[in-house]
Amino acid sequence: MEDVRHYVYIVQCCDGTLYTGYTTDIERRIDEHNKGTGARYTRSRTPVRLVYVEESSSKGAALAREYAIKKLSRLEKVKLVKRGGCTG
Repeated sequence: MEDVRHYVYIVQCCDGTLYTGYTTDIERRIDEHNKGTGARYTRSRTPVRLVYVEESSSKGAALAREYAIKKLSRLEKVKLVKRGGCTG
């Protein structure tokens, strides 16, 4: 059985806004965002650039982390991005 990895990520949209999401395939998901087939929020804000990614041990943990990040203020998200975690 294939080992599925779970990721929480933040992209910076062309207008400077940040979008947080969950995926099992970072490259595919960023490609979807940039093709306009990703999240509704990013469709009119392409291109997007990956600025942060975290790997989680399970889907549940990743979704909980995504929710926690989405509740952060923009300033807190910027600080998180500056601390690192992006591999892309």
